[in-house]
Amino acid sequence: MNLEAQAVIVGGGVIGTSIARHLARAGVRDVVLVERDELAAGSTSKAAGGVRAQFSDDLNVRLGARSLEAFGRFEEETGHDIGLHRVGYLFLLSTPEEVASFEAGVRLQNSLGVPSRMITPKEARRLSPLISTDGLLAAAFSPDDGHCTPEAVVTGYAADARRHGARILRHTEVTGIELSGERITAVVTSLGRITTDTVICAAGAWSRAVGAMAGVDLPVDPLRRQIAVTEPVEGLPPDLPMTIDFTSSLYFHAEGPGLLVGMSDPDERPGFATDTHDRWIPRLYEAMERRAPALLDLRRTGGWAGLYEITPDHNALIGEATSVSRFLYATGFSGHGFLQGPAVGEVVRDLYLGRVPFVDVSPLSAGRFAADAPRPEGNLV
Repeated sequence: MNLEAQAVIVGGGVIGTSIARHLARAGVRDVVLVERDELAAGSTSKAAGGVRAQFSDDLNVRLGARSLEAFGRFEEETGHDIGLHRVGYLFLLSTPEEVASFEAGVRLQNSLGVPSRMITPKEARRLSPLISTDGLLAAAFSPDDGHCTPEAVVTGYAADARRHGARILRHTEVTGIELSGERITAVVTSLGRITTDTVICAAGAWSRAVGAMAGVDLPVDPLRRQIAVTEPVEGLPPDLPMTIDFTSSLYFHAEGPGLLVGMSDPDERPGFATDTHDRWIPRLYEAMERRAPALLDLRRTGGWAGLYEITPDHNALIGEATSVSRFLYATGFSGHGFLQGPAVGEVVRDLYLGRVPFVDVSPLSAGRFAADAPRPEGNLV
């Protein structure tokens, strides 16, 4: 294989396929997306599928809200049903500090057009009847949020990108990036060489290695997160929101007739392992006993592990490198990459074309860490 491309996208998850679709729809010719496995085989297929705009950072609010609009139009624009359920996100708050932080977040979100609101523990239980309100001080809820199927989003974006002329190479590994001085000249793959002057890194947890091929430091570390799926739940409300106990990070939403359940594990250490284990289960059950004891009686019927792509401030890296010409990146989303995928594809399209994006993402440049200007996101799950 010896191809020429105007842009080579590395990574076939939601970010990469969204970028490919947006570039191709904008008329960029010879867009090539390279994925070493199947599309969505990395972190995207392991995501919980939550979509929201409830963030503490105004950039994340804007990216989330823009993406929610795009998810709402997805089937009309691509012909693919993504199983979108606009059932809302419900954050359960147990400390005065959490309440104050989310009150400030709701004010910010409302100022940007997001209809989130603070609610009482009683109203929270009405929305999510599996929870206990013992020790609960308040909750934050936004009805526009919800969840959908990550693989379906990738399939829709990939099909639309192909329809508009993009080429997608699966089972093709990027092994190097060739440079002439500070200019990219080619991407080397397991199937051959692709001549190009532009690389867009959307490789998720594997982005640090891709950046290093071009001499670009992308401070992204992989971190295993696990999800469990339960047996069918009798009487499960059809509009059950994505429910998050913010103190413990326990979360759940409907998954078919049962529940999808997850939680962070503070004992997990960075690495690429994606095998499942039960070391997190005692802490999971402890959180359930405190906040959702009804979940304790449910039998686990399945589950999986996937990788978060973590940056030092738990916020994304979006921008273009200054050390080499035309190396763009969109990675390090720290758990909210899937939900921001539509908007990020739009932003990277505009960065590539030299347009002004709908939101200024310069504060998310990878260079912020060298400049000692981190941008932490507080509403982490």
